[in-house]
Amino acid sequence: MFDQILTKTYYNNTIAEWGKALAIVVAAMVIGKILYWISKNLLLKLTSKTETKFDDILLDLIEEPIVFAFTAAGMWYGLHSLTLGERSQGWIGNGFQFVIVLAITWLVARLLKSIFTFYLAPLVEASENDLDDQVLPIIQKGTNLIIWSVGIIVALNNAGYDVGAVLAGLGIGGLALAMAAKDTVSNFFGGVTIFVDQPFKLGDRVKVSGFDGTIEEIGIRSTRMRTLAGTLVTIPNSVFSDSEVENVSEEPSRKVSLNLGLTYDTTPDSMKKAMSILREIAASNDHLEEKVVVSFNAFGDFAMNILLIYYIKKGADIMDTQTEVNMEVLDRFNAAGLEFAFPTQTLYTVNQESS
Repeated sequence: MFDQILTKTYYNNTIAEWGKALAIVVAAMVIGKILYWISKNLLLKLTSKTETKFDDILLDLIEEPIVFAFTAAGMWYGLHSLTLGERSQGWIGNGFQFVIVLAITWLVARLLKSIFTFYLAPLVEASENDLDDQVLPIIQKGTNLIIWSVGIIVALNNAGYDVGAVLAGLGIGGLALAMAAKDTVSNFFGGVTIFVDQPFKLGDRVKVSGFDGTIEEIGIRSTRMRTLAGTLVTIPNSVFSDSEVENVSEEPSRKVSLNLGLTYDTTPDSMKKAMSILREIAASNDHLEEKVVVSFNAFGDFAMNILLIYYIKKGADIMDTQTEVNMEVLDRFNAAGLEFAFPTQTLYTVNQESS
């Protein structure tokens, strides 16, 4: 009875032949998993003990594509052992060629990625020029795009597709594609504008379209900014070409305007003393530039106003410097008996005798 089941034919193959093919496919997948585990847990430990990084890079480079190709080969062998129609065998053969070309493309892409990561990136980081920091990611992404584009075209060609006809078909829909991709094209030329005009570079603090943060990555399509709140914002490059960009890092110094209000019972001598104290505070702080403006500039509704304008040197901590100045003003004014005003209102009432 069991022999009869095994010898029964379905789609030109017996149950036993189908089971054999399935066993080959499963075995290929299991062996692929075992090879991957060996490379991750055994070979990686061996290569980590050597002084050179080349063997680590080589192992990381080939392990996944090789395991993928081995598994695909096992699946092809299992299916090829069956008696299938000519059309089905053609599909299996073309599919296998397609997968193998993609595995080779994957291998080449990982090779170039390893070269960029382990060799070119350290050289770029060691250089003092910031231009190469911006160019390297663009070259890396562009190279990766070219490799995968060529790999897919070759894979399709090997799989029996007429790539020329496919490209011609793309030409027919080129206008619709251009309309759909106009934002992408705009972002690309925005990236070119950033690269040519260099309104900012990596690490600069920039304000644009309501965002304020530090530039972390400049890409072909978009730029990544780490905001002051700590969030990562991805901004299309077209925004930088269509909007005003304020590069805070390029300011020569930070201007700070401080308005102080003294009570109306402050005497002229006390007012002069207050202005003198402000000049002394600005002159004694090493983080401030020499240009300082102190002015008794207004009689306000509730106070007599003194304006202090000072400039924090480039590179100094802005918040800490402002705190130092404000604390010094508070200490010196309190010691001198100078009182800060707060909103007050005096009401005069008139008593009228009733007739």
